[in-house]
Amino acid sequence: MAAHTALPSPDTLAKAATLKVFDDAGKEVTFGSLIENQKTILVFIRHFFCGSCQQYVMQLASVRKEALDEANARLVIIGCGDWKLIKNYCEAAGYPYAMYADPSRALYTTFGLVESLERTPAGQAKRSYLGQSFLGNLVKSIWEGPLKQPQFIGKQGKISQLGGDFIFGPGQTCSYASRMKHTEDHVEVADLMKEAGVALP
Repeated sequence: MAAHTALPSPDTLAKAATLKVFDDAGKEVTFGSLIENQKTILVFIRHFFCGSCQQYVMQLASVRKEALDEANARLVIIGCGDWKLIKNYCEAAGYPYAMYADPSRALYTTFGLVESLERTPAGQAKRSYLGQSFLGNLVKSIWEGPLKQPQFIGKQGKISQLGGDFIFGPGQTCSYASRMKHTEDHVEVADLMKEAGVALP
């Protein structure tokens, strides 16, 4: 199995369960509590000013609550910046589900999420969520980020940190993992939901 799709070991999951993240009010909760009671589709995004990830989150926002409920699943996003950016981020992306912040990036490290600034390799098809050109995406990232929210400059999270897409739970189990290999490498939403048994649209 390729390293980017290897499932976390029981020891890794046990360690991760004790680590803490922040909700949109700054309250600390353990990672274990997020996956304890039901299947959890968990997406680690890059920094909070990343336009590519925001386009991905906009696609995730279109997943119906009824479909999640039917699959007894929940959708959770974790970012690597300051929790104070969560509410604005959710509003900008129209994302109605749970989002948390891991500014220490302890979970990112524990789950083997790497750092890179590479884009989609030449000759490889781009993911469907990348609707804008790189330049358009860059402009949107700057507009939605530092220009619109100058008070959060430096708090968006590490620019080079990549994310990944997982299906955890219920409890300390993981049935699916896909770690980003470059900055435009989230799993297609349709494929992720299929793995989780969530109907689209």
